[in-house]
Amino acid sequence: MITDDIVEFLVATPPKSALIGFDLGTKTIGLAVSDTSRTVATPFQTLRRTKFGKDAEALVKILNERRIGGIILGLPINMDGSEGARCQSTRAFARNLAPLCNLPITFWDERLSTVAAERALLEADTSRKRRAEVIDHVAASYILQGALNRIEFLGRKP
Repeated sequence: MITDDIVEFLVATPPKSALIGFDLGTKTIGLAVSDTSRTVATPFQTLRRTKFGKDAEALVKILNERRIGGIILGLPINMDGSEGARCQSTRAFARNLAPLCNLPITFWDERLSTVAAERALLEADTSRKRRAEVIDHVAASYILQGALNRIEFLGRKP
């Protein structure tokens, strides 16, 4: 199931299951996971993208190993609120992944998530090399944390 509605997404997720956030880039996929109470997002890892089949196989393995209950994909909406080619690519990724993992998938506006992640890493005095290594999964944690905050606001935490 793929939905833009966070409430519909929550209804479809098993209670007390972790969620995963994806920051889809053209070369990498940043991953972050939540705890089972869906309170805190933690940067997890960055996958180098190859072909969709190999990427999906690696992702499904992670989803199964971590007993993930739902996927939140960062949606790269333009600053003016419109959806461009990158949004279309993200939605296509969701459509292709959905039948392989049988988990609910929703989207979260990722505008400025990479900027926020970069700022946090700079404030932590992270070296340029280290920032390049972790920026994608730190950005994924910003995406996932935004969704978790919305879920908490809705009062629908399991």
